[in-house]
Amino acid sequence: MRAGKLRHRITIQRPARTQDQNTGEMREGWKDVATVWASVEPLSVREFIAAKSGQAEISARITIRYRAGIDATMRILYRDTVYNIEGVLPDPQSGRHYLTMPVSGGVNDG
Repeated sequence: MRAGKLRHRITIQRPARTQDQNTGEMREGWKDVATVWASVEPLSVREFIAAKSGQAEISARITIRYRAGIDATMRILYRDTVYNIEGVLPDPQSGRHYLTMPVSGGVNDG
């Protein structure tokens, strides 16, 4: 993938437990893993209809340079929108150049 296509800035987050400093209570939340350049492509109407036939409603495809440790428990923030990662697909040639993630829009609270 050419670097020029990676023109959107996204933040990848993972679930995290934090302790409230005032009460000591453990809370579920999200922690930033990385902010990276990506290609964010909304699905075409045909792709969207095909995706709806499955369980998740895939609304976009996000591609980043290869990065170890990305999985479907994480989420992506892009332009004040939360995207749930529905899967992580390595590139078909080497598996180490880029990752493509089908994502669905909506809040992922863990």
